[in-house]
Amino acid sequence: MIVLGIETSCDETGVALVQDRTQVLAEVVCSQIDLHARFGGVVPEVASRRHLELINPAIQETFALAGLPFSAIDAVAVSNGPGLIGSLLVGVASAKALAAAWDKPLIGVDHLKSHVYANFLEPEPPPFPFVCLVVSGGHTSLVMARDHGDWELIGSTRDDAAGEAFDKVARLLDLGYPGGPAIDKAAKQGDPAAVPFPRSYFEGTHDFSFSGLKTAVLRCVEGYERNGDLPPVEDLAASFQDAVVDVLVETPLRACHDLGVTTLVAAGGVAANSRLRERLTEACRQHSVGFRLPPFKYCTDNAAMVACHGSFRFERGEVDSLDLDTYAVSAYKGQRGKAR
Repeated sequence: MIVLGIETSCDETGVALVQDRTQVLAEVVCSQIDLHARFGGVVPEVASRRHLELINPAIQETFALAGLPFSAIDAVAVSNGPGLIGSLLVGVASAKALAAAWDKPLIGVDHLKSHVYANFLEPEPPPFPFVCLVVSGGHTSLVMARDHGDWELIGSTRDDAAGEAFDKVARLLDLGYPGGPAIDKAAKQGDPAAVPFPRSYFEGTHDFSFSGLKTAVLRCVEGYERNGDLPPVEDLAASFQDAVVDVLVETPLRACHDLGVTTLVAAGGVAANSRLRERLTEACRQHSVGFRLPPFKYCTDNAAMVACHGSFRFERGEVDSLDLDTYAVSAYKGQRGKAR
């Protein structure tokens, strides 16, 4: 079984061919970081126009790398949300056209769940049940996964996502874009105990909040600037990063304890943060919780995770019609219960 995956939810144009659910035959990821860096963030209209330019060449290159004809695939999987609606429409329209032209099944997949499936591209996929921390630029959520197709949202951010906080604080500290890697790099040279930034926890829930922390960094910088004694930016970056990481470590582990689950999985772009990976690995070891996370290249947006997710849906007979729609906001944002 070979599934073509297409990912255009934000600013990465991704195409991949995956065989038998987890074997990546070929993949292409076209980044737009340089295009958006001058704006300090992703410009939706610019991103969608760039996807239009890149999608067909990326598809052709992927098949060429795999040495396969178009007829070799069994289905087409595509992220249809959440994400930037203009970007999503490019990927979904392309997937529909290919599915119709090649007479192949079309499979729409949730972008956030696809991030979780990045862990299934590894030789040893996580065993069910597990709790997964999905942490990216636009989303921070906790999911309870009992089996393929049996997922439940158990926690989410009440305001800003962790990745959004990284980007905005990096801009505030003049560290550049994208913010996550910039803060990660600066923090390696700083003291995480230099500034006592707040941590937000919600008793009785597994929710997150980062807007207060973001504001605390702003007020701190403003105060130091008035006094003329701003501490090294590396210390500010390290202190902010540890405030985020503390919450991203303690909340998922508490969820594992509350639910009696012995495996924690991480996914999403922020899962590439070196401090978070280090702290989660150590905390899980101390609490005898198994820990899985994908390699760096599968933390950020890519089509291999989309094809993998689509393969599992295809095996269960879950396909979509050519009326497949797109959605910009997560269908599970702020809700509790079963997730598709």
